[in-house]
Amino acid sequence: MEGTVTKSTGSWYQVETAEGKVWKARTRGKLRLAQLNTSNPVAVGDRVTLEIDPNYEDTARIISIEDRENWIIRKANKSTSKRQILASNLDAAVLVGSIVSPRTSLGFIDRFLVTCQAHHIKAILFLNKIDLLGDSLAEVKSQIEHIYEHAELTIFYGSATNKQGLDDFKAHTYGKRILLAGHSGVGKSTLMNALYDNLNARVGAISEYHQKGKHTTTFAEMFTADEGTRIIDTPGIRDFGVVDVEDHELHQYFPEFRRIMSECKFSNCTHIHEPDCAVLKAVESGDIPEERYYSYRSILNDEDIYN
Repeated sequence: MEGTVTKSTGSWYQVETAEGKVWKARTRGKLRLAQLNTSNPVAVGDRVTLEIDPNYEDTARIISIEDRENWIIRKANKSTSKRQILASNLDAAVLVGSIVSPRTSLGFIDRFLVTCQAHHIKAILFLNKIDLLGDSLAEVKSQIEHIYEHAELTIFYGSATNKQGLDDFKAHTYGKRILLAGHSGVGKSTLMNALYDNLNARVGAISEYHQKGKHTTTFAEMFTADEGTRIIDTPGIRDFGVVDVEDHELHQYFPEFRRIMSECKFSNCTHIHEPDCAVLKAVESGDIPEERYYSYRSILNDEDIYN
């Protein structure tokens, strides 16, 4: 019996079969041992094989996971070697961010983009809460679009609160399986409810003291909208540590580097100190934004994963 994982609570999973039956499932011990390098052996979006648990009604055991087409994975912090798979088998990954209340940093965005590039997932940035920007909105848009002009990133601006700018985003993601990720408080659940009336994601208030959202989503869950779009909502994350990307590969996941680095004098150029480096020249001339180059150096040095 086969199905797709639609909810993960850590030890138990919800699995939906093609017929629409939902099973409560847990992993078999052998499967857990095979995935010791991750904090979660099974992720929402995984296609799995089940066997019925004869001891409990509507309960099953996950005995195998099909090979994943792609996945979004992160390292939570520097003190652990564990990696967390946020979701798998995606058509696109959406980073929901905000300029204020709370602020989503460029470093956070860039780490997310590197992970999408490394795992061949289309990246989308939805900048929420633009109603809070007032007269600075045009300037913010100009800056963001300049920084990410050649980063292979699709950007939308809107407000989930007043439903501003949602139509284009909804049309772009129509019929796709997408991940929603971002800091707590950026409005992921509010955005889901604003887009689709049939969804009932929980919405929480912003902590006035920390200007960070209180965690309202405590586990990953896939919701199906009326139009067939599948949205995987995930818990708010503070940081996004890049994993499974070797230092010598990192420049491949910056598209603006990739299109000119063949012009570097040395084929193994690190774009740090070498003479006749096309990337460094592009940074000096402004063809590559300094912000993107700073993120490259920061990720290369494993720095500032909280920014």
